[in-house]
Amino acid sequence: MIDTHCHLYDQAFDDDRDQAVKRAVDAGVDTMLLPAIDSTSHTRQESLANTYPQHFRQMMGLHPTSVTDNFQTELDIVHQKLFEIENGKLKSENCPSAASNSQFSILNSQFHKYVAVGEIGLDLYWDKTYLDQQLQALRLQIAWAQELQLPICLHIRKAHNELFSLLRDINSPHYSGVMHCFGGSVQEAQRAIEMGFHIGIGGVVTFKNATLADVARTVPLDRILLETDSPYLSPVPHRGKRNESAYIPLIAQCIATLRNISLQEVAETTTASAQQLFRI
Repeated sequence: MIDTHCHLYDQAFDDDRDQAVKRAVDAGVDTMLLPAIDSTSHTRQESLANTYPQHFRQMMGLHPTSVTDNFQTELDIVHQKLFEIENGKLKSENCPSAASNSQFSILNSQFHKYVAVGEIGLDLYWDKTYLDQQLQALRLQIAWAQELQLPICLHIRKAHNELFSLLRDINSPHYSGVMHCFGGSVQEAQRAIEMGFHIGIGGVVTFKNATLADVARTVPLDRILLETDSPYLSPVPHRGKRNESAYIPLIAQCIATLRNISLQEVAETTTASAQQLFRI
C-alpha cells in the first residue's frame, strides 16, 4: 500500500523516525509521499527522502497556512526547486515550457525528484486575512504544475466554494491531482472527480458519524487514495494520539468494510491509482 500524504519528517518523529519507517514497511506500506509545507520544512523533508530513497518520494509547494506577507519569497524558492531536474544539469532558464517541448516533458517524467506540486491550496478555517494571497499562490502553483505536467496535491479547508470558483476561472479542460484529507460532501467529491481529481481519505473515515464515510462508500474506488497526514488525524483506535504510516491498513480496512469488499481489493486498487497519478 502507499501512504500518499505523510509528514514523517515532522519533529513529532524525532525520537523514533527510523522505527516508524520500519513499522510502516512491516505493515505493508512500502511507499510514502512527503508533501512540502514551506522553506522551514525543506531540509528535514529532503533529508528523510535521501535517507530512505526506496521508500519516500517528495512533493514541492507552499502550504496555504504558510502564505503570509512574504509569500512571494517562499514561492520563489518553490519555483527554483520545482524547475530543477534531479541531475542538476537542466534549469528552468534553459528549458522551454513542457507544453512546447516534448523532450523536456520526457526528461521531467523520468528524472524530476518531485512527484507532485503540493501541498497547496486554500485554508480559511482559522483566518481569512490572506485569502487573496492564498488565491494568488494557488493559481501560480497550479500553472507551474501544468507546465511541468505534474499532479497537484490540494489542501482545502472550509474553502471548497472558493476553490471551485478559482478552478472555473482557470478553465482548464482537465485537472490532475488529489484533494488531500477530503472534508467536503459527497456532491463536492463527485464534482472534484468530474474535474479530474482523486479523493484522499485518511483516518477521519474511521471516526464515528464521519461524513467522510459516505464519500468513501459512494465515490468510485479507483478515485480513492489512502493517506495518513501523519502525525495528525490518527484513525481509530489511535484517535487523539500521534498518527503514522503504519496505520494505513486500518484506513484501508475501514473503506473495505464500508464498501463490503475485501481489504485486498482496496489495497490493490488504491495502490494502482497512486502509481498512475504520481508516476511512481
